[in-house]
Amino acid sequence: MHIEIANNNGTKYLKLARCYRGTNAKGKRTIIKQVVLNIGPLSRYDDGAPDYLDRLRQSFRDGNPMIPELLPYVGSGAAKTFAFRYREGDPACDGEPKRLAACVLDPVFSALGLDQLFASVKHASKIRYDLQGIVRLLVYGRILEPASKCATMEQNGKYHEPLVSSDNPDNVYDALTVIDENAKRIFRRMNTCIKRGIGRNPSLVFYDVTNFYFEIAEADDDVLDESGNVVEKGLRKFGVSKENRKQPIVQIGLFMDDNGIPVSFEMFPGNTLDHHTLRPAMERTVDGFGLGRFVLVADRGMYSAPNMCHVTDAGNGYIVSKSLRKSTAATRRWAVSPEGYTVVSDRFRRKSRIVQREVTLVKKDKNGKETRERRKFTEKEVVYWSEAFYKREMHEHKSFLDFIERLRANPAGFRVSAAQSKSLKRFLKDEYLNKKTNEVVDGRKLVAMIDDKKLDEFNELMGYYMIATSELDTPDQEIIDKYHGLTQIEDQFREMKGTLEARPVFVNTPEHIHAHLLVCFIALTMMRLVQRRIAMAEPRPDTGGDLRWSYGMPGERLSRALREWQALRHNNGVLQMLNSSGEDLRRILAALGASLKPTMYTDGTLNAIKSTIKAF
Repeated sequence: MHIEIANNNGTKYLKLARCYRGTNAKGKRTIIKQVVLNIGPLSRYDDGAPDYLDRLRQSFRDGNPMIPELLPYVGSGAAKTFAFRYREGDPACDGEPKRLAACVLDPVFSALGLDQLFASVKHASKIRYDLQGIVRLLVYGRILEPASKCATMEQNGKYHEPLVSSDNPDNVYDALTVIDENAKRIFRRMNTCIKRGIGRNPSLVFYDVTNFYFEIAEADDDVLDESGNVVEKGLRKFGVSKENRKQPIVQIGLFMDDNGIPVSFEMFPGNTLDHHTLRPAMERTVDGFGLGRFVLVADRGMYSAPNMCHVTDAGNGYIVSKSLRKSTAATRRWAVSPEGYTVVSDRFRRKSRIVQREVTLVKKDKNGKETRERRKFTEKEVVYWSEAFYKREMHEHKSFLDFIERLRANPAGFRVSAAQSKSLKRFLKDEYLNKKTNEVVDGRKLVAMIDDKKLDEFNELMGYYMIATSELDTPDQEIIDKYHGLTQIEDQFREMKGTLEARPVFVNTPEHIHAHLLVCFIALTMMRLVQRRIAMAEPRPDTGGDLRWSYGMPGERLSRALREWQALRHNNGVLQMLNSSGEDLRRILAALGASLKPTMYTDGTLNAIKSTIKAF
């Protein structure tokens, strides 16, 4: 049986009909059509979404019709059969499977408003090549099969329907320039669509910095004016690599909301200190997003008086960790003193205090003229001791502390390596250090050189952690819990560097480097939206319904399931699904509102599946 549309005086009606071979009125054997059920006017049932008739027919075939009146007729028709013929020697015998991942990725890309945005940019700029197709190919390639830009363009033929219609592969570099030029529009469009779709949760905005390395030997030179002043800093610079690489790096600061969805990022030269990235990153992106008041959560590398003042001057708050070891002696004594602690258990205790701070802010105008301003502000310091953090610190410093004990046990026969000497400097009395070279003067006198007071203080602070916050009335435990959410942003960096293989970076100009990272950012956001739908469809009992702590499915498994989902087109036009029965693909499709069944498909039924997928 099948569903069809009949036209009656300009009104379209839905009917359920069946065809069978029988004898007509003239006694001839022929195909006869019989109307089984007059369903009703199409306008009564059409939900307004695209391809309604295709989706209705597919739901009837799947045994779960969108119109309840059809339920008694489900399964009453004969199973469809498929037949194809191939002649030996026909090139069609050598079938080539094609990727179907665009059935999932296209609706997500569209839900972020990016298809319309790039269509608008192409029209306004009178671009002749397929800009939207190239952007889709770059983003989907990051998720499915990360490669260089040229290699990604060669993947176009791997899709069931090629994503790019233009012929010149060099247009990929033109597209990168356009992506860079429209970065702010991309951030704003994605942010607007996410706010409408799932609602941004900006009550907390997390920020952290990482870097990406380049397979080059030399750093970029700075651009100087005639007087030798730096006009523009080089981008790829030697700095502190998060992966201990010896190549030049680029820094990026990433913002993320409390749903675990990326908000924006900003790029900086590789030798930029972490705390120098926060204010520019906020000024160029989130300050103009209209997020409302939020509380910025960041690690101790971001804490500085100018940064905290910038956050509060914009009407926002902050929860930022501070280095207890670099704090004043009075602060360290307060932290380790047992007085005032709330003992939650033998493994955890906490306390807090309100402090007044006065700082001098130095500001420069556009001409470089400096002005100084004295500012006072109030913040709360929350300090806690955790057995888990204590054990982690002890593990990190175990080899060095063992070295100290062995040195004391046998100073005469002990040899100190260069690395050990470097680690030891902070515990030596000042009079035993060479003021010019900062090296140990006499290794044979190491034991006498060790300042036991410094070493005792180092050990005493094991397991303590301090957080500074503008939220004076927020309970201490809530401050601690919110700060711990920062670990989510580290997961984003792992996905970018792992599944999406954002580094090493093989483009050269600052504009193309920025565009490459923006492509990775879009891919990361799309992955997180799909993962969030999976987490919503399969709530984990151990999270208490909190989606922040569940990613539904690891990015690598999501990528593999979509990459391996393919179809083989036969010479009668039907499509045979390949690798479609895997559990991960089934979970992805089910979470997005779609499903597959063991049958042959057509382009129309594939489009019906795509139309049912909901990113939000």
